[in-house]
Amino acid sequence: MRVYEIMQSGGPVMWPLLACSMVVLCIIIERILFWAQVKKRRNRILMDEVLTLAESGDWQQIKEKTQGCTDHVIRMLNVGILHRNYDMAKAMEAEARHMVKKMSQYMTVLDTMITVAPLLGIFGTVLGIISSFEMLGAGGIADPKLVTSGIAQALITTATGLGISIITVFPYNYFKSRIEDAIHVMEKYATSLEVVYQKVRSGEK
Repeated sequence: MRVYEIMQSGGPVMWPLLACSMVVLCIIIERILFWAQVKKRRNRILMDEVLTLAESGDWQQIKEKTQGCTDHVIRMLNVGILHRNYDMAKAMEAEARHMVKKMSQYMTVLDTMITVAPLLGIFGTVLGIISSFEMLGAGGIADPKLVTSGIAQALITTATGLGISIITVFPYNYFKSRIEDAIHVMEKYATSLEVVYQKVRSGEK
């Protein structure tokens, strides 16, 4: 069967399912590119160096070292250092939330597609079965193949909906795990900077 024939066989519900699959595909590609950029910007060596410089209270050196750096963890640490005389923890928390929001972009849409696609598939199948029974009521059982063929075609929508949902689950869980890992790293370095800063302040007193 060609794609167009499958679309025709599945009935009108196949078009919303096609739209769902296109949305899922676009989001997955966009998120893959986003996380590739995040990975490219990561600079673990500089992150550890920032903490080392913070231990000596060399804030100016940190500013010079991190200038132009787009690593989200280093940006968070810089925000904390910038507001160290006010509320370092709150400043870093606000920046971390902003980053997590960007990382979680479109995740709700993927989650919705995982739920909606199978439901649309079942809806299409129910419509197909209703149509088949209408044909059975109109023509009796003179041609049962016509009815069974209609039911078989109606099941195409369920198979398509389940397929979209199954395919979406894997990247969705992968992206969720990346977000959780990023949150863990940000929390780790934010806590480390707070501890270091408390030591520096204690030493100055």
